[in-house]
Amino acid sequence: MTFAATFGMVVVGAGPVGLALAQAAQSLPVALVSKAGAPAEPVDGGSFDTRVYALSPGNVEFLRGLGAWDALPSERLTPIHAMEIFGDRGGSALEFDAYRAGVPALAWTVEDGDLQRALWRSLEGCAHVKTFVPAEPERLECRAGGALLQLRGAESIEAALVVGADGARSFVRQAAGIAVTEKDYGQTAVVANFATERPHGHVALQWFQGGPVLALLPLPGRRVSMIWSLPARRAADVLELDAQALSREVERASLGRLGQLSLLGEPASYPLHRLLARRSSAARVALVGDAAHVIHPLAGQGLNLGLQDARALARVLAERDAVLDPGDAGLLRRYERRRAEPIVAMAAAVDGLHRLFGAQGQAAAFARNSGLNLVTRIPVLKNLLMRHAMS
Repeated sequence: MTFAATFGMVVVGAGPVGLALAQAAQSLPVALVSKAGAPAEPVDGGSFDTRVYALSPGNVEFLRGLGAWDALPSERLTPIHAMEIFGDRGGSALEFDAYRAGVPALAWTVEDGDLQRALWRSLEGCAHVKTFVPAEPERLECRAGGALLQLRGAESIEAALVVGADGARSFVRQAAGIAVTEKDYGQTAVVANFATERPHGHVALQWFQGGPVLALLPLPGRRVSMIWSLPARRAADVLELDAQALSREVERASLGRLGQLSLLGEPASYPLHRLLARRSSAARVALVGDAAHVIHPLAGQGLNLGLQDARALARVLAERDAVLDPGDAGLLRRYERRRAEPIVAMAAAVDGLHRLFGAQGQAAAFARNSGLNLVTRIPVLKNLLMRHAMS
């Protein structure tokens, strides 16, 4: 039995990666399956999301090409002009500077809700995309001629290619039988926003603390977004602090760099783990974003990697011969090859940094702190790292 493809591609999951991919695949009729539509507008326009991304210039240009970047409220975007990274010993530091790199910004901070709403707005102009909302997949059947995605209820979708953009617990990945390797970091990310006494100067700050990692990302005005990766028990204690006590704790951890801090809104948290799919594709199936890989947030590259997946898959589909099946195994292998090295390299680098800065003992401390200073003294290596992070 074979299926005639009603759609060239069905994208399951409408987070930023799935929404971007659906729009970018302009050469195909696309079905987008999502449990929910765009997030509601915030009741308090002055509040900020606890989940904030630092998007690379390459991904900003990708979103601009889709019309989503210009749909974002400009007053909520903040360029990052420099990054300062500190080791767990005095004097060990690494700095990246946009001016010296000859670029306007190293990255831009954007809130999750704003990004999703902008992508839903830009989707409205895409005649090639049909949305199925609210909808939830129930069964996936792949055969030689196509795939059948059964939705909960009576509706089903036929397509040449099914893309899992449905997160770390991906239905598509599990239905396709793609195995994963997982690692529990034993850490929890505590996220919160703060008003600052001193201006941040559009500088992103990060402190390695012998296991924990504290990062402060600039937001509009004198505000910053914090992500603090802590041992699970320590994170639970931090989350029990009242607003004033939490602000003082973060002031101490950030060595008073931004002066007095004032908590804005409620903090949130999520457990940290690593997940890598053994493959990014299977018969009639491709994976993007968290469905394919979840890494530690210490490098701030999770969403950037996912958007790079969307860019790569959309490009492979656009390059195919017009008569070639979008679910062709050769095409999917081409996508997998393009993404394999960047994903493995980033996951290994982040995992290695986590182990190195969490290791105890004088030798490990010397190696990691000397390493930060060594990169600073080797411009070629420093520029290579910066170019990779900005792609």
